[in-house]
Amino acid sequence: MKKLLYITVNSKPEELSTSKTVGRKFVNSFLIHNPDYELIELDLYNEYIPEMNYKYFTGRAELVAGLDYEALSEEDKKAVDRMNELSEQFLMADTYVIAAPMWSLSFPAKLKSYLDCIILNNKLIKVSPKKVEGLLNDKDRSMVYIQSSGGDYPPIFLSRIIPGVEYCREIFKFLGVKKFEKLLVEGVDMPKIGREIAIEKAYDEIDSIIKKISKKPLLV
Repeated sequence: MKKLLYITVNSKPEELSTSKTVGRKFVNSFLIHNPDYELIELDLYNEYIPEMNYKYFTGRAELVAGLDYEALSEEDKKAVDRMNELSEQFLMADTYVIAAPMWSLSFPAKLKSYLDCIILNNKLIKVSPKKVEGLLNDKDRSMVYIQSSGGDYPPIFLSRIIPGVEYCREIFKFLGVKKFEKLLVEGVDMPKIGREIAIEKAYDEIDSIIKKISKKPLLV
């Protein structure tokens, strides 16, 4: 089966998190229209995501192995093993959905820590003396980034106001993910919009996004 990796980045429970609420609706709808997919969930606030440490690497994004690995403490081996595990999990997926709030015009630091863990040499990238290239162009992959925010921003300002979304677009494009779609849940804290209306507006966009990344008619 194909794999859908659903990554959430919020310490709130789902019923209190706008991004997780919309994310769940999206994932459930996606699986209805794509029954050939298996769902894998990763909550970055409830999973072990190692902090970066020079002891884990022998070169640029190259994890230690062999005698260098055996020389590590048990705690450091656990971190290296976990980074390998997270990178392999990401590598095996076909479609990715990230649900995160906008924090300080970007995303929570947990997401950046996760990306640092998985972008490893000979897994997601290939590092050579002359260049670094992504390795995720081996099959047709898709990414959907779901972001909730308190404000409501005019389209002309979006590229400046949502650098977190644009960062994810660029990093996954570099890695080789061919399709990227964003689903913005905006105006959660605005008096004229509010959480419920913002969520309903986002729900209205879900089917069109699924159609774009699925490249097939939706099941009815």
